[in-house]
Amino acid sequence: MKVKICGIVSEEIAQQAIVYGADALGFVFAVSKRRISTEKAKKIIKGLPINVWKVGVFVDEPIESLLLIAKEVGLTHVQLHGDESKTYCTEIKSQGFEVIKAIQMKSEKDIDLIYEYDDDYILVDSPRGKYHGGNGTSFDWTLLQEMQRKHPKLILAGGLTAENVKVAISQSAPFMVDVSSGVEIDGKKSPSKIRRFIEATN
Repeated sequence: MKVKICGIVSEEIAQQAIVYGADALGFVFAVSKRRISTEKAKKIIKGLPINVWKVGVFVDEPIESLLLIAKEVGLTHVQLHGDESKTYCTEIKSQGFEVIKAIQMKSEKDIDLIYEYDDDYILVDSPRGKYHGGNGTSFDWTLLQEMQRKHPKLILAGGLTAENVKVAISQSAPFMVDVSSGVEIDGKKSPSKIRRFIEATN
């Protein structure tokens, strides 16, 4: 199982996450308590292995601004948590970046939105709270039981922890799991929690 650790704000945590086996790291450029500057993100990303995904998280960012940041810091993937259209996603991909489109799962009706972005990675998350993601709440994972066969690029997020990730994986069969607040203590990433989370996915 591939693992993404999101909300990275320090070089030390980034390197520890890689040592523990993280496949992707997320850097939040949208309004968030985990927001990072382009300068800091660029410095962290510069020291990461080539094979690790460098994911930038944005919410309804103007395309020109997003591409400027993505190219400046060295992103490989762009994660979109707003109301971005399929056309928007296509434009981002035309500039050489993989797109991860976030869909908030409130009910079975939201599954229909997944099919609108069928050639992109889809991150299924819990409904929006104060922020567009990273709120630490889960949703009914059984809604996704049929999705793996239909969408092989499914990424599961929303309230995951070392204690519940095995159950979440068994119920939704994602390509990757994504965690942020579930590996934090008092709002800061915990190396021991990151290690336990990644171990729990195996």
